[in-house]
Amino acid sequence: MMRAFRILTFAVAAAAWLAPPTIRRSLAPRRVLEERVDAAPTHVLPEGESTVERLDEASTTDAAPSHVLDVEALEWKLLKSLRSCVLEYGMIEDGAKVLVACSGGKDSNALLYLLKQAQRRRLFRGIDFDVVAVHLDQKQPGHDVEPLRAWLEDDVGVDFQVIEEDTYSVVVDKTKAGKSYCSLCSRLRRGILYTHAERRGAGVLALGHHRDDALETLLLNMVHNGQLKSMPARYVASRGVDVVRPLMYAAEADLLAYADAMAFPILPCNLCGSQPSGTSQRGEAKLLLHALDAFAGADDARRNMLRALSDVRPSHLHDRALREAAGLDPLTGSPVHARALPIHKDPTGASDALLNDN
Repeated sequence: MMRAFRILTFAVAAAAWLAPPTIRRSLAPRRVLEERVDAAPTHVLPEGESTVERLDEASTTDAAPSHVLDVEALEWKLLKSLRSCVLEYGMIEDGAKVLVACSGGKDSNALLYLLKQAQRRRLFRGIDFDVVAVHLDQKQPGHDVEPLRAWLEDDVGVDFQVIEEDTYSVVVDKTKAGKSYCSLCSRLRRGILYTHAERRGAGVLALGHHRDDALETLLLNMVHNGQLKSMPARYVASRGVDVVRPLMYAAEADLLAYADAMAFPILPCNLCGSQPSGTSQRGEAKLLLHALDAFAGADDARRNMLRALSDVRPSHLHDRALREAAGLDPLTGSPVHARALPIHKDPTGASDALLNDN
């Protein structure tokens, strides 16, 4: 049965991949984009002003090459999603030091670069913050940090540190045959980052997880753990470190195209790549998302699934403790407390009448 399901999933996903991409990738060098941005009159700001209004406008110049416009439009799209996420969750306060965990992958590189762009363009009105970076060298065989170091120093211009911890040997030794390395590796890495954030005086730790990571986690928890749980956009770790994911509204396809166009250095994860095929379930979750794309239309499924994480109806779920905490009757789901009104919309008005009678 499982084999048949996987075959069906692969078939539907293949059909989804045949659809034309919604984002044209550009191979424009990063320096060309920077020259374009720095030279554009709309980016030259009087003292004290910001470019927030530019996030809702298309960047157009008749003389600019079309491939440059594509990359700039993509960058503004990502900046707009990052700004929305940061402001809606209050991720960065005035005077904050934000530590970006820069693994060398496309997502964390894009996060670091976009945060620096947001800082330079003053996209968060009234909020001044500092951005620093850390790279964790986990002592994987063949790991070369120098391309990332050169990029951080020469191109990004950010204060950064490389810390060395041999988690590779621990993960390989402790993981049972046939099991995924990712879970233990992630826990060890996260603990090291929490410690480093404390030592560096950074109250905010920023991770590069994006929308599709959250949706894959949602599917994995539902299918394998029987839990309706995903990645939070913001949470406080046990050590008091404020952990944020500013790219939670960004699509992986956009980040991939952006990293491609900007020629970010990409450091491969040799630990993940060394796992036998089928060990990690996240790849199959990606296929399920592709299947849902074919079912609901290009990117509609993912946008709606992300929206669903912020529009939960406890009265239509089976968690009785959640119903009670939300001011609903744990058995019937009917509102019994005023706090239930914002999440319980009864078109007949019976909910309001019931609460007024009480």
